[in-house]
Amino acid sequence: MTPRVRVKICGLTRIEDVKAAVAHGADAIGFVFWPRSPRVVNVEQARQLARSVPHFVSRVGVFVDMPPADVAVIAADVGLDVIQLHGTERAEDYAGAARRIVKSVSLTSDAEIADVAAWPDNVLPIVDSHDDDLRGGTGRVANWARAASLARRRPIILAGGLTAANVGGATQDVGPWAVDVSSGVEERPGIKSHAKLAAFFDAVRAARIRPESDVERREEHS
Repeated sequence: MTPRVRVKICGLTRIEDVKAAVAHGADAIGFVFWPRSPRVVNVEQARQLARSVPHFVSRVGVFVDMPPADVAVIAADVGLDVIQLHGTERAEDYAGAARRIVKSVSLTSDAEIADVAAWPDNVLPIVDSHDDDLRGGTGRVANWARAASLARRRPIILAGGLTAANVGGATQDVGPWAVDVSSGVEERPGIKSHAKLAAFFDAVRAARIRPESDVERREEHS
């Protein structure tokens, strides 16, 4: 079997969707605090949603170029475990929040792979498709070839256009530590489809089992 791929469900706005994601086996739940996102929640909404997340599931806050001091206040108020940065900010400026840090990268060139591979170990890259306006949740597929190259050098999270139909291929081709999905399990922005959630988790689990090769089958029955 291939190693277990962790799953983050992002852009949650309803408690029933949080509970469904957790029931299917989510390792992390993401709340978006960027005002221009169609999935944005305010601090009070996020606090209520976070209360329905069990302690063994990580609570992730997604931010875009928000001042570090403001992020630290929200992280403490909501009870976030992880800060996910999706803008032009520098990860080192957010160390004062005393949270694990995830930083988005689009890998728009081969040269960028080496740069991200050299990031500190305490900053986990999330490879997403490039979009200056939406900053994620676009449904566009990331560059899997560059993501795979980076994944051979360090753990990564793969995002960008993942669905039940392609996540199996993505995990096999890229080899990410985790996958992150938002629009691929939605009825509309911020409203998750419980059927799509179930199908997504089924696809991730199915991808863990490598099919027997013809040689293995012949040897077993010889």
